[in-house]
Amino acid sequence: MKESPESSPGSKAEASVDAAHFRNKVHGCLLGGALGDALGYPVEFDSLEGIRGRFGGSGLTDFGQLDSPAPVSDDTQMTLYTVDGLVDVLQWANDGVGADETACLWLAYLRWMKTQGLQLPSNAPYQPDRWIDGQEVLHHRRDPANACLSALLTGEMGTRSRPINPDSKESGTVTRSAPFGLLPYVEGGVLYRFSTDGAALTHGHPSAHHSAAVFSTLIHDLLPEGATLQAAAAQAVEGAAASGVPELSARLEAAVALAAEQEVPAERMTEVLGEGWVAEEALAIGLYAALSAEGAGAPQAQFRKAIAVAVNHDGDSDATASVAGSILGTLHGRDALPPEWVQAIDAGETVEKMGQALIRVTVG
Repeated sequence: MKESPESSPGSKAEASVDAAHFRNKVHGCLLGGALGDALGYPVEFDSLEGIRGRFGGSGLTDFGQLDSPAPVSDDTQMTLYTVDGLVDVLQWANDGVGADETACLWLAYLRWMKTQGLQLPSNAPYQPDRWIDGQEVLHHRRDPANACLSALLTGEMGTRSRPINPDSKESGTVTRSAPFGLLPYVEGGVLYRFSTDGAALTHGHPSAHHSAAVFSTLIHDLLPEGATLQAAAAQAVEGAAASGVPELSARLEAAVALAAEQEVPAERMTEVLGEGWVAEEALAIGLYAALSAEGAGAPQAQFRKAIAVAVNHDGDSDATASVAGSILGTLHGRDALPPEWVQAIDAGETVEKMGQALIRVTVG
């Protein structure tokens, strides 16, 4: 593929990012999110009491408690299609051609919908197939969000000024938005806009837009060597306060405050932060889970503890654990991920290959 050093976001002329460090963070983020998603998916609709009834007093904490391979849900499917949309944009850029990043994402999400066995409306644009579309492991319907499907089935491209599902703020806009934060050469304000526009394709509520953007920015803040979760969380709280969405700001402030407490019961977490079905709650629970695990020891111990916290509660367990997994996977890189967990999920190979695709068009 040709590169244009003057204009390419991933050109070697701009390569101030250490490639090996970046690769580690990309795989940590994408695989970490997929692991949290896959562990939480079997109990997505279970209460805390129901989870403990099925798996014992400690709840669901390990893939050894599940049949193998454990399936990823629509959260990981749409995250990978976000990666593919961004790779498409960067492939054009590396050839010296500008492309509309939001349109490329929309086409990617329309292609995802086809993998769910749904027919596109006649007014939807043509989408040429790409490598990801042939991955059978992603062709299963795993309880996709109603707002995502209903928006895409209109054949119209939602925008912030022309919203589709104007009142919807389901958690899916957050869980699919980590890849925006993995664009190493994109300035913060541009990244924020990319992410809000991507969320607006399917969801119209401001909290859906800004929760996704704050999450993407948090992931981006964890990319540099020496980044700390405490500093990134503080920046996320500031970003939420500046968003103009009071419920987002309140939830993130509560998440940071709650993480400073000792041994918080799952019931109290739910009481303070919600159940995770809406965007700001999913982000708050995922961030709280990651922060609460900081004292657990080595990166893998932190990861296991955070995922357990994010899975075992009343509410959207796969979304909240996906957020927590993406955060700690980005912070610590692939070293945070238990190797036997990576082997336990059904889409691990596809996640890795999509991570490699993103790496190729950014740092080479």
